[in-house]
Amino acid sequence: MIVCVAVVGHQNNPLYIQSFTDVDDALKLHHIVHCSLDVIEERVNNPKKSGTTLNEAFLGLLYPTVNYKVYGYLTNTKVKFILVTTDLDVRDTDVRSFFRKFHAAYVDAVSNPFHVPGKKITSRTFAQTVSNIVGSYGLN
Repeated sequence: MIVCVAVVGHQNNPLYIQSFTDVDDALKLHHIVHCSLDVIEERVNNPKKSGTTLNEAFLGLLYPTVNYKVYGYLTNTKVKFILVTTDLDVRDTDVRSFFRKFHAAYVDAVSNPFHVPGKKITSRTFAQTVSNIVGSYGLN
């Protein structure tokens, strides 16, 4: 089950965070998203140690916790997408496909002429699209 998705700007500023759980878990999920930024920076700055190539946007499993698995994706413009799930046996192909659709929705949202680059994404259409993508994966 997907419990949280986030878009973080190139300066590590949160552009969009949506959790699909109780309000009580929202703060914990925000903390997990924030901690994953360190792992992303480490992988980007030390590609030989992490085993990922700089040409690949999908960063894979960033780190597992007791209850969650955290996955990452990095765009060419250094915008980071983070997925937090409670499923412990998620296939990488499903996560890659999710991130591709999520990236397409992000591109549509920031292509809006009224969107200010680097500011929070407040589009209801984007939020609805993200909810539809999460729901279509059966991970929610």
